[in-house]
Amino acid sequence: MFKKTLKGEKGFTLIELLVVVAIIGILVAIAIPQFANYKKQANDSAAESDVRNLALAMESYYASNNIYTTGTTELSNAGFKATKNVTTTPALANATAATFTITGSHSNGTKTFTWNSGAGGLQ
Repeated sequence: MFKKTLKGEKGFTLIELLVVVAIIGILVAIAIPQFANYKKQANDSAAESDVRNLALAMESYYASNNIYTTGTTELSNAGFKATKNVTTTPALANATAATFTITGSHSNGTKTFTWNSGAGGLQ
């Protein structure tokens, strides 16, 4: 009816396995919210980086043509490549603009970044 254990037979008890599973569950419950925060920070960093890169492309275009542009083709030719899920919007102060602004954000981020060339850069 009952199996006799042999000398030296090793294994884990059910209680030991349940304790390990409970500890892993607690660690996962702590780690998942932290991971979500890290992803949001990474998305915000991508948006900030795109705003800076777009400003650099606009300055590069200006150096070659003596005028700023908001055209995607011109800015792409000047070296700007948008990151997936990041929206950037360049705007000129007026038709003969000597300054420009850029706003950018990530669809899964928490911040919106603004670049104002007349006020010295990232705001």
